[in-house]
Amino acid sequence: MSAQDLSRLFKKIGEKEVDRRKFVKLLASAGFFTYLGTQKANAFSSKAKGKIVIIGGGAAGISMAARLLHWLDNPDITIIDPSDKHFYQPGFTLISAGVYKPEDVWKTQESCMPKGVKWIKDTVAEVDPIWNQVTTVSGKEKITYDFLVLAPGLQINWEGVEGITQQTLGQGNAHCIYDFEGAQKTWKAIQEFAKTGGKGVYADTYTKHKCGGAPKKVCLLSEHYMRKQNVRDKVDLHYFTAEHQLYDVPYFTPRLEEIYKERNIPINLNVRVKGVDLEKKQVHMERIETVGDQKITTPFVEDYDFLHFTPPMSAPDFVRDAGLGWTEGKLAAEAWAMVDKETLVHKKYPNIIALGDVAGIPTSKTSAAVRVQAPIAAKNLISLMEGKEPVEKYNGYAACPIVTDYGHVLLCEFDYDKNAQVSFPFTLIDTSREQWLAWLLKVYILKPLYFYGMLNGYA
Repeated sequence: MSAQDLSRLFKKIGEKEVDRRKFVKLLASAGFFTYLGTQKANAFSSKAKGKIVIIGGGAAGISMAARLLHWLDNPDITIIDPSDKHFYQPGFTLISAGVYKPEDVWKTQESCMPKGVKWIKDTVAEVDPIWNQVTTVSGKEKITYDFLVLAPGLQINWEGVEGITQQTLGQGNAHCIYDFEGAQKTWKAIQEFAKTGGKGVYADTYTKHKCGGAPKKVCLLSEHYMRKQNVRDKVDLHYFTAEHQLYDVPYFTPRLEEIYKERNIPINLNVRVKGVDLEKKQVHMERIETVGDQKITTPFVEDYDFLHFTPPMSAPDFVRDAGLGWTEGKLAAEAWAMVDKETLVHKKYPNIIALGDVAGIPTSKTSAAVRVQAPIAAKNLISLMEGKEPVEKYNGYAACPIVTDYGHVLLCEFDYDKNAQVSFPFTLIDTSREQWLAWLLKVYILKPLYFYGMLNGYA
């Protein structure tokens, strides 16, 4: 696809001359899918040997395994993961808005597992980085390794919100899309909320969490749904964030703040959710403000008719227990894996690499970040296997497609320094504002690229 082809394509898309089917045909005729499908990972090969154990069969673990299978002549790879289903988790937001059906976001784990790896269908209980072995919950065996890849994702700590458990999602009209069943319940509740009206409370959490834009997306999609149903005047929506600003990437923040203002959604900063009274439909919060050298905490209660909350998250317990997490700094409280932010190699145990949500690095936890991390982590692991220094460097790239309404997305791409890192072909449009093209990318393109490209080790 040439720059001229893309210019013509974006001109047509910008003028909205194409429907979904025509859009796909345009991409195909321009060679877009051919380009993506042929960027295979096997750019080089290595005769390095060693037993590799990957903890986690999610986006990071499977992508890593696929890359290593491409690049190692004689791979010896074991994946430990207990899942029956492999979820495309970015799709949970679209389930909660009625855009995707539940069956649209998952495939069997067996169908996603790369051919050529050994799959131990179990949960990790312990890691011993001194003796290089992993113990599973079943306790049937201790799995030894020469090199370990930490890619278990993260742990959702439902108990971090008093009065809520994963099993009680939906009760008291309190919802969370960070759960497959929860996303489905959220969509049903939003439809009912449009009929009854009332006060809607939307909140993020104080820890790092996967897809940090998800709470914002649910809020904005809910608001647009109310407008589509001609009931916007019946609902009063409020957004609460534990951060000191709505978003922290300067290139995109102004427009996002404008959208909330235009839609009359007040933004409440520096607020943490502490608990929920499901019977009274009250959410207990605290506002934390810094005055001089002192932090002042002010508790308060918000009544609600509909609530979407985000529970605190952390690295899995076994990461902390094994001493693999940070012990100081901002990433220590949740025990995110202590890795070098550029090479992704563990700072204490050089035969361990971590990527994905578990990695203790100062960037957002998104599948887009994993897509960039995987080839870097794989190449650095191979260098270690060859007795060389890891030289590939990750710049912190992450992307968060913030869905602003049914039809538009603010496509936020950035690096460690919070500088915009707009990817081609989106350099041809103004990504500081919401775009229809980014909506098409989010809804129709990213999911098949995830299942058929990224998980197979393609660029």
